[in-house]
Amino acid sequence: MKRTCAVILAAAMVFGAMAGCGKKAEETEAVETDALEETMRPAETKAAETTQAAETAVETTTEATQETDGAGESVKIRLGGLKGPTSMGMVKLLDDAEKGQAKSEIEFTMAISGDELAPKLLKGELDVAAVPANLAGVLYNNSEGAVQFAAVNTLGVLYVVETGGEDVQSVADLKGQTIYATGKGTTPEYALRYLLSENGVDPDGDVTIEWMSEPTETVAKMAQADHAVAMLPQPFVTVAGGQLENFRIALNLTEEWDKLENGSRLITAGLVVRKEFAEAHPEELKTFLEEYKASTDYLNENLTEGAALVEKYDIVKAAVAEKAIPGCNVTYLDGEEMKGAVEGYLQVLYDANPKSVGGKLPDDDFFLNLN
Repeated sequence: MKRTCAVILAAAMVFGAMAGCGKKAEETEAVETDALEETMRPAETKAAETTQAAETAVETTTEATQETDGAGESVKIRLGGLKGPTSMGMVKLLDDAEKGQAKSEIEFTMAISGDELAPKLLKGELDVAAVPANLAGVLYNNSEGAVQFAAVNTLGVLYVVETGGEDVQSVADLKGQTIYATGKGTTPEYALRYLLSENGVDPDGDVTIEWMSEPTETVAKMAQADHAVAMLPQPFVTVAGGQLENFRIALNLTEEWDKLENGSRLITAGLVVRKEFAEAHPEELKTFLEEYKASTDYLNENLTEGAALVEKYDIVKAAVAEKAIPGCNVTYLDGEEMKGAVEGYLQVLYDANPKSVGGKLPDDDFFLNLN
């Protein structure tokens, strides 16, 4: 019981660290838990909810309030991000911009879920946003192409973890196992089912998947069992590893996806830009993307300093971030590499549930081309 309580407390502390902007101190732990659950799932929003949010945003969109640059005026890029790994790669750029050391002038907005950013983006209140990859497809399909996908900024953050044994050495070894997981009816479920099927494991007949309401429940469930297998996202993998006995990371689902060698990648999120902004300010956008890539490289190459910036921007505490960053797969992919990876990933989601990408696969104009 003591071990279970300790696990719940530690995970709850992470929830508190990553709760949304403006949350009042008197809000309950349950609200904080819900907030982090939204930010830490690789597609963070349920398929139906993302579709509804995008459709509502389109319906309420008025004429865009795009900032234009007059003679000699700089262009301010209004950037939106989500609490969690999807915003970790931008922290060095945000810090440089705040200190006046970046070429790009940035006005930053942090949000708990993509549902908060979608209306702002479509109404012209944001120019660029880091959002779940499937939400990018939903936005594109429900806005007549008003947004474009500029770059992948986070690959998969999902892992299969195990306590009390080393039974799972491959995806095929999950056959016969009970898997605790979160994200039923969302992209984590679709990714897990896809990987199981591609490795000869029937997700309906060969495994038992017990869906939990949130990662803290999953971790607590593992603490109560002598042997347990679960699918967890970062940084909960890091938190659980520090609390559970005989804990091991069995499978990196991003690596397992890459082993399929089908041209697609397991993707958490990417940068989307308003097409109108991209057409009006191509040079400024190009400079921003170059600086964003450099910021991502800095984070991966300077873990201690990068983790401190992650805490500065209230994403997660530095101690957790420093351990979690290597497993968060923060990256930067653009051009043809981005296009192939995203197309394949969205195809998997579409096959699982067309609504998860907005009812149809985006066409070629979905992908930003600044050449």
